[in-house]
Amino acid sequence: MAFHSTQGPQLGLPQMIQSRPQFGYRGALLVWAAALVAYIGFNAFNQVLAAQALHQLSASISPTSPAAIVLFALSAVGLAAVGYDKIHVAQRAFAYLMIAILMVFTLGGLLLLRFPAAQWDPAGFRSVPFLAQLFAAASYQLSWSIYVSDYSRYLPRDVGVRASFWWTYLGAFVGGAWMMLVGTVAAAAAPTLDVAAAMQHAADLVLPGLGKVLLVGALLGLITISALNFYGASLTLLSCADTVRPLRCTVGKRLASLAVAFVASNAIALGSSSNFVNRFGDLLSLLLYLFTPWTAINLVDFYLVRRGHYSIREIFNPSGMYGRWNWRGLIAYVVGFVVMIPFFSSGMYTGPVARALGGADVAMLVGLPLAAAIYLLACRSLDLHQDRQRAAAADIGLDPDDAATAQTA
Repeated sequence: MAFHSTQGPQLGLPQMIQSRPQFGYRGALLVWAAALVAYIGFNAFNQVLAAQALHQLSASISPTSPAAIVLFALSAVGLAAVGYDKIHVAQRAFAYLMIAILMVFTLGGLLLLRFPAAQWDPAGFRSVPFLAQLFAAASYQLSWSIYVSDYSRYLPRDVGVRASFWWTYLGAFVGGAWMMLVGTVAAAAAPTLDVAAAMQHAADLVLPGLGKVLLVGALLGLITISALNFYGASLTLLSCADTVRPLRCTVGKRLASLAVAFVASNAIALGSSSNFVNRFGDLLSLLLYLFTPWTAINLVDFYLVRRGHYSIREIFNPSGMYGRWNWRGLIAYVVGFVVMIPFFSSGMYTGPVARALGGADVAMLVGLPLAAAIYLLACRSLDLHQDRQRAAAADIGLDPDDAATAQTA
């Protein structure tokens, strides 16, 4: 994911638009569809989690309340409608609040919480659950790859690859590992409770009343990230429509695309609220399978094939040098994905190889190198010297900073 972040300052483009050189102007619709699954899927489960948190704050609210699920989504889509800048203002404000709350919880937990000695005994280690959690964490981080350049593209080009990589990596590692450890502590303290109830219970053990403060802070944070998901889904839907048939983006069309994302998210949330944990695990597995070939192809193209040399103008040209359909990326993606199928292990489907391995999911370890190798091999027929010359000629007169304001629709 951090390697994707470095693409932002260099190209100044949204992450998904950068897939056109590998897949083609219309071929990129394949990965945009996968991005929509991530945006809308995560929001659906954020809505379910929000309903559980509201139930903990007020027993009169059902943990599967349709009204709570829909009202939470309305709050998020309302924030998305007012725009990108307002989302980030809200995220910065709530980030400080959550850091303060979580610092109290973490330090208090280290000093005050006690767990049975058996929970620290490595003799109980089992490989299949370990791999399940490992790849769930990998899926979570990989799912950020579709956003990451949407943040980093506003940085100046002279930031450099190393700086953008390490700051992204450290932020993703610390933030992700910290939250996962907090969740682990909560689950260990109350293994029979749902996510929100376990968080409140563990926080109250540290400091009476801290649980409700933690849930309120988490709810506010969930609204902001859900707003960003709705915003990303809206832009992706508009980009898909523009790819098929050029359109002029208006306020009405932006609101209409938000409405489509809102309806889809609510449909999934209302259908998944009774079995949250299993359905969320299925979503993480699906995202891992969908994004593994894409991330391999995108990174190989940027770092090993074209080495960051692209034409910004041609990326937005439907009849340009990257073509409408790029067989190299499409074949590498399809083959990488299909070969992973026997290794899938999730609640939706378990492949024959995964069953033979006792349910261990190693699909990513197969699909990632295979898709990368196929794409790299396919690009041997690409005239890179001519490709760079055409890219440079197409972008004559283009201010590098202009790319930072490029829009997807």
